[in-house]
Amino acid sequence: MTYIAMNRFRIARGREEEFETLWRDRDSHLREMPGFVAFHLLRGADGDEHTLFASHTVWASRRHFEAWTQSEAFRRAHGGAARSAGLYLGPPQFEGFEAVQELTAE
Repeated sequence: MTYIAMNRFRIARGREEEFETLWRDRDSHLREMPGFVAFHLLRGADGDEHTLFASHTVWASRRHFEAWTQSEAFRRAHGGAARSAGLYLGPPQFEGFEAVQELTAE
């Protein structure tokens, strides 16, 4: 079964477009990783001080996700964090899930 890795981000109000552009324009190197299935960047509810976003990455297995986190590609993809000072209101909140059921259109 698949493994889903999610991070929740609280982004400072008024900086949502900057955050989306940062993610859209970065070279994530995900497609070169064995076991990578899909990536989604999700925009959630607006709060008084922040807008909630989540990244949602699907992997063939937990083992594939863990290999990604230990890879040079992971370090390259996450190397520009200093450029985003003030954008994030606190660190991302990670959640990992092993799929126990999956329904598809066909």
